[in-house]
Amino acid sequence: MSLHAVILAGGSGTRFWPLSRAKKPKQFLALVTGRTLIAETFLRVEPLCSSARTWVVCGTDHVEAVRKALPGLPPAHLVVEPAARNTAPAIGLACFHALREDRDATLMVLPSDHHIARPDAFRGALSAAARACANGDLLTLGIDPTRPETGYGYLRRGAEKSAGVFAVETFVEKPDAATARRYLQDPAYSWNAGIFVFRADAMLDALRRHLPQVHETLTRGGDFAALRPISIDYGVMEPESQTTRRIALVSGDFGWSDVGSFAALPEVRTLDPRGNALSGDALAIDCDDCVVLAEGGRLVAALGLRGLCVVDADDALLVIPRERAQDVRAIVDALKAQGRGEKL
Repeated sequence: MSLHAVILAGGSGTRFWPLSRAKKPKQFLALVTGRTLIAETFLRVEPLCSSARTWVVCGTDHVEAVRKALPGLPPAHLVVEPAARNTAPAIGLACFHALREDRDATLMVLPSDHHIARPDAFRGALSAAARACANGDLLTLGIDPTRPETGYGYLRRGAEKSAGVFAVETFVEKPDAATARRYLQDPAYSWNAGIFVFRADAMLDALRRHLPQVHETLTRGGDFAALRPISIDYGVMEPESQTTRRIALVSGDFGWSDVGSFAALPEVRTLDPRGNALSGDALAIDCDDCVVLAEGGRLVAALGLRGLCVVDADDALLVIPRERAQDVRAIVDALKAQGRGEKL
């Protein structure tokens, strides 16, 4: 098997303002360990495929950041999107480049900004998916739910196709709270983490069937910027599951987190005795369940706080309740409306 890794690094990461900025989105932040999230992703799959078979897809604004974060990445394997067009065109572009170099390429497509607590189990799931896609099926990794999450899409699995590999019966939109609680009790449902494994030629063939304009643009050198943005889920995986039914999943529990906001950091970091996630020169006295990040090179002292996020980035300070951490993008929108591009 000719296994390649494709790391998608085109996200903007607005939920991590003020640490994340237009030139330095979430994947280039060291949010969990001393290494950036993209570097952790790169190292996590190295036992399965060397850097010589690793690719990164990003936009023009992030080329230098990728090169700095991943000095071992072959220069020719940094694939630059002419314009951001969501995951379907980005993945198609990676398939096209990989096949030019290796006609037998099987791709593991990985978001660049997730955290995996148990890398060995993760690699085991990827290896199982790689074996299962040899027949041309498009594989996705399903995450065993640990809570009634309303912020993720779900996968409902159907019949078992082979040991530990199941047909995907349907893709499910983000549910309401009651539905999410029901999914948690039903082993047929998995979180959809956007992690895929497939033969590159099989994906290009699926693009030809479901997104012919994307396929034609990639194979005939059309205007990539003229493509409409569309995700791989909507553009390929969902319609493929309804037609050829060649979508399958391998499910697992390997400590996955999408590290979706500052509120998620206590789930993936070492905490002090009162449940606070601290970094830099941060001092928390009589505080509970707070996130205090002193990333601006100065002391940040907090006293008597409960459930707050305090994030110092030198030129901007964020204070927000943990339960509203997803709303940080509203601040980014307000700064855009005010024309304050220097803070973005």
